[in-house]
Amino acid sequence: MLRTALRNVLAHKARLAMTVLAVSLGVAFVCGTLVFADSTAAAHRAAASKDFAGIAVTVTAKEPPPGTAADQQSSVLDDALTRKLAGVPGVAAVRPSVDGTAALNAADGTALRVRAGANPAAAYVPGKDGTDARYPLVEGRAPANGDELAVDAGTAAAGGFGIGDRVTLATDGPAVTKRLVGVATTTDTRVTAGGTLALFDTATAQQLFAAPGRYTGIDLTAAPGTDQFELSRRVTAVLPADRAEATAGAAQAERQAVLVDTLTRGYQKLPTVFAGVSLFIGSFLVVNTFGMLVARRTREIALLRAIGASRRQVARAVLAEAFLVGLVASAAGFLFGLGIASVLPDLLGTGGRPLPHGPLVIGPRPVTAALVVGVGVTLLAAWLPSRRAAKVAPVEAMRAAERPPSAARSRVRGAVGLALLVLGAGLLVSLSGAKDASEENLRSAMLGCAVFVVALIVLAPLLAVPVIRLAGRLTGRFGITGRLARENALRDPRRTAATAATLVISTALVTGLAVVGNSTGQALDRQAAAGLGADYVIGSRTTTTGIDPAAVPRVAATPGVRTASAVTDSVLFIGGSVREVSGVDPGTVDDVMRLDFVSGSDRDLGPGRIALSSTTARESGLSTGSRVDARIGRNQDLTGYTVVGVYRDNPTAHDALAARSEVQQYAFLPRSVQRILVRTHPDAISRTTEARLRSAVGNSPLLKVQDRPALVREAAGTMGDLLTVMYGMLALGAVIGALGIVNTLAMSVTERTREIGALRALGMDRAGIRWMIRQEAVTVAAFGTLLGMAGGLFGAWAVGSLANGAMEQYALVPPWGTLLLVLLVSLAIGAVAAAVPARRAAALSPLEAVARD
Repeated sequence: MLRTALRNVLAHKARLAMTVLAVSLGVAFVCGTLVFADSTAAAHRAAASKDFAGIAVTVTAKEPPPGTAADQQSSVLDDALTRKLAGVPGVAAVRPSVDGTAALNAADGTALRVRAGANPAAAYVPGKDGTDARYPLVEGRAPANGDELAVDAGTAAAGGFGIGDRVTLATDGPAVTKRLVGVATTTDTRVTAGGTLALFDTATAQQLFAAPGRYTGIDLTAAPGTDQFELSRRVTAVLPADRAEATAGAAQAERQAVLVDTLTRGYQKLPTVFAGVSLFIGSFLVVNTFGMLVARRTREIALLRAIGASRRQVARAVLAEAFLVGLVASAAGFLFGLGIASVLPDLLGTGGRPLPHGPLVIGPRPVTAALVVGVGVTLLAAWLPSRRAAKVAPVEAMRAAERPPSAARSRVRGAVGLALLVLGAGLLVSLSGAKDASEENLRSAMLGCAVFVVALIVLAPLLAVPVIRLAGRLTGRFGITGRLARENALRDPRRTAATAATLVISTALVTGLAVVGNSTGQALDRQAAAGLGADYVIGSRTTTTGIDPAAVPRVAATPGVRTASAVTDSVLFIGGSVREVSGVDPGTVDDVMRLDFVSGSDRDLGPGRIALSSTTARESGLSTGSRVDARIGRNQDLTGYTVVGVYRDNPTAHDALAARSEVQQYAFLPRSVQRILVRTHPDAISRTTEARLRSAVGNSPLLKVQDRPALVREAAGTMGDLLTVMYGMLALGAVIGALGIVNTLAMSVTERTREIGALRALGMDRAGIRWMIRQEAVTVAAFGTLLGMAGGLFGAWAVGSLANGAMEQYALVPPWGTLLLVLLVSLAIGAVAAAVPARRAAALSPLEAVARD
């Protein structure tokens, strides 16, 4: 039987190649993702090891205890401690360092790659040879005074900087400009992963990040033969235990590698999604291929049964074929995966800067995954066809054609499909009124969508007849070829349904994501500017920096500005929950926010008086005039507040409003504001006003000035990943769907050799044969696409109700243009996939075809 299985694989290698390719796609993404993750992690660690090469121990200040000033705590890292550490046995050299963060503007004035943890800054500390080994200079010289700086080569290229240019930057205060005097290189993984680097002379760095004569760290080099962990213990013994600590260089490198790995971990999710989708869709192609092979070899299997093969042996033979196919698919997918892993760092690089490169790390995980996934998926998908093959009776050898499914089997299929349809639809309908996007409801919605789509696939053979007959009215207009294409598609509804299954799944996924994505994107657009009466919003790019209150009067004095209202954001602990509170100026808030008060007003805001959103008031059981104990920000004591108003939920105002003076007193960033809402005069020129506002806040790269359209674009940008996933799944579904159509039509042409020969003998030319096969493929593609779209639209409607609970502005808005494009692409896939089978059918000689058995 094993020899028989091998012979069958070799006999159908062209058709099974399509199955191998489909499974290989999924295996390739799985293995590529695993190899990419392992290789990137190794590259991060290798780069981090270079950063700390030669550093045995790093001494840093401990976090200050409550009530201790940070500058007092860091004062221990000074020249006196540096000299003391130089005398520790085993220390070969001591190198003090000053590190912090600095955000830069590009040459065109736009912020350059500002994000948390990705904008390190440091002092350039020359050694005895006058150079800093951590930052080798490739152009210019090292900064020598407070008006100079150097950057790394990647930052210089991204920012469009040249030696002698003035560079605008900010640390945690107002923006300043310095002259670029040098360009260096670095292996710092925070920078190579897409960040920026700024270098200053030691005195300037101390002024910015520590204090004059103080450092943020001291790096120690070990003498030959000294273990760094033993040296760390010796250094710890001489440090003030409550003010400084020592960390081995290897541990520092590992920490930094883990940090960068965390920042880039999201890059690994997208290939994993594609892997799951391609494997799921590809499994249906495996089922379809083996099902058709078993059906076509019914007489052969019956003869095997007649000469003594048992049912178990027949089933094992089919599974052995699947095992061989899965093994080849695993090997091919693994090789494809290595190619994917090698190009992912360049494709997923941030801002044109690739992720760290290094040799591919091929561990046991990707190899095991390739075998388990490729062979496992193929065997699971071939299990049903193997059972069907085992049920073939010896008497089948005497039948000239395959028996159609019995009425009893059709009734069972219909009952099972209907039960699944009711279960899936019922689950989705039950969630339609939930309006609660909790994790439990989302899991239930995903389960309901999966059950609903499976139900459509089970019912597809029964739905194929009415749907294709309806679609056949269009193909029938193309004459006899159109009518023959329709009848060929209806000849075996099971085969037609199995062929269309891949398109049903991919189209349902794409349609559902497209509808939810479009609806959510428009809701975010509306929400971005909802409740906002201002024309511009000035805010911080990071959560760790605020806006200097001194900038507020400068903004207010800007030509074209009518009102500038500062807002301090913090948290409000009220009724056992944590809410967002906005500290506003009661005299100007009505001019920059669109507040719709249900009761009370904002005119009474002041010390001890707050206003609440409708949701916060309802969930806290409060109303206008109520008294409540709450606390704001870092205030440790509860304070009694009077609710002076309740307003409809407003994303600009957040959950509560209070006087800015009170919120600012207890905010986590003292003496700062988080937003400045700007209302301009109607005749103000937008571009000129925006430039003046940027100038009013010092052109700081830490701050952003956005008008209402910019806020909408920023909100819409959150849908980018979803759209990437959507179009990626559409492409995968298209490829695998095309493979399925090619497989089906190729087998169909072989089975209908005599029929095609008869048509040729009756006068149909080769062009007519090709046109008939193409119309059949388009009919199958249209059936799968329409069925998938119906499932996707229904699922999007149900899931949309949960999104409506998370954002009031959500409304179901199908992207009709995208859906039409999906339909046209699917039809085009059917036409393209039919090219080879159609050409093969047209090439048949009428006499040879009629004479063939």
